Amino acid sequence: MANQDNSGGDSSDKLQAARGWPAAECSDPFTLFPPTGEEIPVLIAVPHAGRAYSAELLAQMRAPELVMNRLEDRYVDEIAYEAVHDLGASLLVANAPRAMLDLNRSRDDVDWSMVKGARQRPARHSLANRRARSGLGLIPRRLPGHGEIWRTPLSNDELEHRIDAIHRPYHQALGKELARIRDRWGAALLIDLHSMPPLRSNSGTERGAEFVIGDRFGASCDSALVAAGQNFLEGRGRVVTHNRPYSGGYVLNAHGMPRQAIHALQLEVCRSIYLDWDLNLPTDRVKGVAHLVSEFARLLGREVAQLGSSGFFAQAAE
Repeated sequence: MANQDNSGGDSSDKLQAARGWPAAECSDPFTLFPPTGEEIPVLIAVPHAGRAYSAELLAQMRAPELVMNRLEDRYVDEIAYEAVHDLGASLLVANAPRAMLDLNRSRDDVDWSMVKGARQRPARHSLANRRARSGLGLIPRRLPGHGEIWRTPLSNDELEHRIDAIHRPYHQALGKELARIRDRWGAALLIDLHSMPPLRSNSGTERGAEFVIGDRFGASCDSALVAAGQNFLEGRGRVVTHNRPYSGGYVLNAHGMPRQAIHALQLEVCRSIYLDWDLNLPTDRVKGVAHLVSEFARLLGREVAQLGSSGFFAQAAE
């Protein structure tokens, strides 16, 4: 399984080609693209925009179009592809859809009542299992206002296969790339890119948040990086919130290790600023949002490089 694009040729051409692949024909669960242009200590990851639905998976869904629209971070990968051109950041894109397996959930976060022939069960009051109880665990089971997603139970063998083929290698690749960046620069930053439905304003302003920066309430990223990112976006006239309502999930918990000079933040982008009126298809506004995300990453990349050059990692290790 060739998950990493490390063959010869121009990486920019490979990125452009990736955007043209028919998603349903993509056999790899994810693709890791090396940096294009002068490298910066940043990895952008897109775990929830996968659209490689097999005919078998679609046949198991009660309402495929509704499920796809509700579960996907709809076309936020288009922002990522556009943003990384000549940015110098690595890019990790999941092709496997969230309906198949949610990469922002722990492997233990399973609703075992939906698994036929389950050979393991979590502790009765497991905190890792709380998302699953809400219907949005490792394998999403139900959607609010819709109900059950699947026509039949999932077999235990299929669950284990998805974990071994998608979840485990994705997070191994993510961790390995972050370690590579950190070892080269002295520090690394993960920008976990997501999209969100439009939010209501909580401050009396006309607009709800267009971006939400999550850092697990300070646990996954240096506060100076978060402040710099928020100030940048607000300076461009954007409405930004911090950790409300999204503070980040398993990805940040697993990979954000500031004391080891690996920082991780989640960036949520409102779908209304780059999709059409129905929040279904991308528009020409993708380029503008991508430019903003690119400059956001470039700024934070400079900040991370300074953290690395200051020897913070070596001091923390002592």
